[in-house]
Amino acid sequence: MTALEAVAVHLPPHTVPIEAVGERIGLTPRQLRLFRRFHGLDQLRLDPNGKLPDLLDAALDGLTELRGRERHVRYVIHARSMPVAVPHPLNPLHDLLAARGLGHASAFTVTHHACAVGLLAIDLAGRLLAGEPDERALAVVLAGEKTFTRDAQLVPETGIFAEGAAACLVSAGGERHRMLSFAVRQRPEFDGRLAEDADLLARYQREYPNVMVEAIEAALEQAGLRFGDLAAILPHNVNQASWRMISRRIGFPLEKVVLDNVRSVGHSFAADGLINLHTATARGLVRRGDHYLIAAAGVGATFSAMAMRS
Repeated sequence: MTALEAVAVHLPPHTVPIEAVGERIGLTPRQLRLFRRFHGLDQLRLDPNGKLPDLLDAALDGLTELRGRERHVRYVIHARSMPVAVPHPLNPLHDLLAARGLGHASAFTVTHHACAVGLLAIDLAGRLLAGEPDERALAVVLAGEKTFTRDAQLVPETGIFAEGAAACLVSAGGERHRMLSFAVRQRPEFDGRLAEDADLLARYQREYPNVMVEAIEAALEQAGLRFGDLAAILPHNVNQASWRMISRRIGFPLEKVVLDNVRSVGHSFAADGLINLHTATARGLVRRGDHYLIAAAGVGATFSAMAMRS
C-alpha cells in the first residue's frame, strides 16, 4: 500500500504582505480588500532572488530520511501545476538530481491537474513502486514552483500564489501515512482564461464547492470511511472562504480543517497538501493511527481527494 515515509517542507524566509504583491501585479484596492477580509489572505512566502532549483533543493535538503538510502530511489517526480516552468533547454530537475546523487533514478514531471497534481504524483509513485521487485524501492515527489508571471501569481478573485515547496519519500509498503483511496473529478468545461471570461469565472466559482465535495465523498466511500472518522482535512491553501463553505456543507468542524497556512504562507501550487500535513502533525492534530484526508483543486478544472491513515 502506498505510504509516505517522510515529508519535508521549505518555506522561503521572505514574507510579503498581499498588498505589496497586489501593487506589483495590478490588483485594485477592492480586489485586495476581497482577498484580505473575505478570503482570509495576509502574507505570502516568496523568494524573490531564488530560482526553481533553489526551491526544490531546499525541500529535498530537508528530507533527512533519504540520506543513506539514495541508491533505493527508483523514481523522482516533480508535481508541477504550470505546464512550463523554465525556458528550453534548461532542465533543473535533472541537474538537481545529478548534484544530489540521484542521477540513476527515472525522473519526470507530471502536470495537467494544475494545483491538484501533487496528489496525482503520490498516487503515480505508489503505482510505479508496486511493480518494483525490490521492496526497498522508493520514490521522491517534489512540489514547488516560482511565481514567474502574473498568471502564475493569481487565480482571479480566488487566491494569490506563494513559493513554498515540499518533498516526500514514498514507498509501496510503509506502516505510516498509508494511502487508502484517491478520487478525482474533472470538469473540462471550466478550462479557459478565468481572468478574461467573467461568465466562466462565475460558473466555476458556483460549481467549485459542489464538485470538491463530490471528490471528497468519493474518496471516503472508497476508503470505507465517514466524515466522523477523520481527525483532519488538509485542504489546498487557496483561501479560507471556500473551505468555510465546504465545512458547513459537509457538517465537518472547521477547527479540524487545517487553514493555518492560508494567512501566513499562501497558496503554494501543488505543495499545499504536504505543507499542511507537516503543520497538522506538528500541531498534534494528526497522530499515529488517525485517518485524515488531503483535498485539492486545480483550474482547468480538477478536484482531487486522498484518504490517508497516519
